[in-house]
Amino acid sequence: MMNRAVSKFLKQDFARFLMSGGFNTALTYGIYLILLMFLSYKISYTISYVTGILLAYILNRFFVFKSHQGLRSVILLPLIYAIQYCLSLVILWCWVEKLQFDERLAPLAAIALTLPVTFTLSKLAFAAKVEKNQ
Repeated sequence: MMNRAVSKFLKQDFARFLMSGGFNTALTYGIYLILLMFLSYKISYTISYVTGILLAYILNRFFVFKSHQGLRSVILLPLIYAIQYCLSLVILWCWVEKLQFDERLAPLAAIALTLPVTFTLSKLAFAAKVEKNQ
């Protein structure tokens, strides 16, 4: 019964998106924390973010949606992450500059707040088009 539930969960795009996103987040957050020892939070975030975009493309293409829309996916993914990046920078700025919260936690807040937008746009870029019955 438990294996069946896990199998059903993993068949869902959003579940795979969360898993790959968790992996991507852990890796890029680690990169951010390391860079933060040497660089400002803005530069550290930018470098780790670009790394995350590359990893997200690979994970979305081969694990999450298991499909792509050719050139459309390649073009849309950077655009999607540019939108998320801009939203995230605003969240980081508010978190650090306005709310005076710890800059080490700022990326986690940004991820949590931008997750629904990123999933929806990524699904549009990668998911196979559903053909209408005629």
